Amino acid sequence: MGLTHVIDRRLNGKNKSAVNRERFLRRYRKHIKKAVAEAVQKRSITNIEQGENISIPSRDLKEPIFHHGRGGKREMVHPGNKEFIAGDRLPKPPSGSGGGTGDGQASDQGEGMDEFVFQITQDEFLEFLFDDLALPNLARKKLKDTETFKYVRAGYSTQGTPAKLNVVRSLRGAYGRRLSLGGSRRRKIRELEAQLAELQAAPDVPDPAFSKKDQIQALEEEIAALKSRVKRIPWIDEIDLRYNQHLKQPQPATSAVMFCLMDVSGSMSQMHKDIAKRFFILLYLFLKKNYQRIDVVFIRHHTSAKEVDEEEFFYSRETGGTIVSSALKLMQQIIEARYSPAEWNIYAAQASDGDNWNDDSPVCGKILSEQILPLVQYYSYVEITPQDHQMLWYEYEKLQQAHPESFAMQQIADAADIYPVFRQLFERKAA
Repeated sequence: MGLTHVIDRRLNGKNKSAVNRERFLRRYRKHIKKAVAEAVQKRSITNIEQGENISIPSRDLKEPIFHHGRGGKREMVHPGNKEFIAGDRLPKPPSGSGGGTGDGQASDQGEGMDEFVFQITQDEFLEFLFDDLALPNLARKKLKDTETFKYVRAGYSTQGTPAKLNVVRSLRGAYGRRLSLGGSRRRKIRELEAQLAELQAAPDVPDPAFSKKDQIQALEEEIAALKSRVKRIPWIDEIDLRYNQHLKQPQPATSAVMFCLMDVSGSMSQMHKDIAKRFFILLYLFLKKNYQRIDVVFIRHHTSAKEVDEEEFFYSRETGGTIVSSALKLMQQIIEARYSPAEWNIYAAQASDGDNWNDDSPVCGKILSEQILPLVQYYSYVEITPQDHQMLWYEYEKLQQAHPESFAMQQIADAADIYPVFRQLFERKAA
């Protein structure tokens, strides 16, 4: 029996096999996710969502293959040895022995590797960047706009494409048509066959006008003519064909809103603000990639809070003192005005260095506990500081203990912590 070669020639753009590329990305998922995580820590804000060059050690590219072996019976003699038996461990050649032939310089960094380098697209980069992440506690609410559709079964049609042909329904219709068209003829055939049997069993009676033989012959001819007409009924006809019909039905799409609250007070250095920007950009890309019906509200605050657009949120230089409760009060007002909890899944992410006017931190805890947390699905707080925690952190710890499912908090010390902390906050929870 010969070996079968299966070649997938389905192509996508630029004459590349899309199926083979997906298979390749699945096989080396571990290497790609590691490279994506490292890229996030190194990139600037403006190119965070671009593609990436991925390097894979050549030793990891080896995989089993099918090939033709040497057929038939073969005889060969394997050389033996006088020094080793099965199970012996071979000693490593001493350092400096002339076993190698390479031209490279000696190194004390361990084993080396040749690398295979390939490019992943922006969509593939984001797919690995946000793999296994999801908005927690997402619930279905009333919908205002419907933008998604699905095709649902809507009976059968007499016209359609061959791919939608319903074989069982078509055969059932053909069988019913044959019964309908041939039913009366079959009944007539059964009646004539009964008459023929009676006539053949009856004794011969001389009849000069119409003999028994002539009567039998006439009945047989009529029966044969009826059977011939029944046989001419087509087994399946074009009118029997039935095709599955599908209608485009609007589907409810879950609505969600994410509030992004960022501290821009004087205690927030440029490094703190840059880390906060990177965190919110990750969050923004994550939301836009995974959810079609989602609004994002940007709120900046120092002593007072203001709702701004994306450009001002990330790049405005306005600064001042620190009153965190101003942002929470503004968030509550926006929820009451535009985002009814009966219709929206409400999420919030807050970034700050934790420095707050001391008398204001208990006010923040009270506003969150009594007015905001009962309305939101999930509230996350990141404190950007390599130093000891501030008063706001200790106030929020009480909230985390009281609301472990809907309130989460993490600390970011430097830019390398952004992506790991982001994954911890939005990791997909087991059902």
